[in-house]
Amino acid sequence: MDIRTSRFGTVSITQEDIVTFREGLLGFAQLKQFVLLDDPQDEIFAWLQSCEDPKVAFPVLEPELFGAPKTYGISPRDLNQIDADSPEQCTFFNIVTIPDDPTDMTANLKAPVVFNVSKKLARQCVLQDNKLAIREPIFLKLQQRVVQSPGESIKSKMDHLGVTVKLPKAPTADRQI
Repeated sequence: MDIRTSRFGTVSITQEDIVTFREGLLGFAQLKQFVLLDDPQDEIFAWLQSCEDPKVAFPVLEPELFGAPKTYGISPRDLNQIDADSPEQCTFFNIVTIPDDPTDMTANLKAPVVFNVSKKLARQCVLQDNKLAIREPIFLKLQQRVVQSPGESIKSKMDHLGVTVKLPKAPTADRQI
């Protein structure tokens, strides 16, 4: 099946690529189906793309890339909502905000997106840890990560997920850049 996106044009996906958010994302409760897109021309971010609204896509990163805790303190209720028994069954992502000045980019550590990859279910969980920021500055942390491991792709860990749709390397005619 094909979905339209405002960023990548038309993208071919399969039913198995779709991840369901039973309650939607914060501020987007009406949107339930998303895919995780990997743009090979973007060496840092994957994109959480709505299957229902072409304009809704969020850049995401794995939290350990910038020193955030991997499993946080996810509640049993949150785990139950995605049919998971433990945080170790899950993959965590943080939604990133990229303003006009990329050096001011931030990640939402307070409300990670938690995937149960085997069940194709996900949930954005609001954590109770008050030390976690909604707008954690990450530019310097990402820059340091690239300097420390220049030959290693930031997204290399995402390959194991089995939910990431790889986009074509060359732009297609209807792709928006």
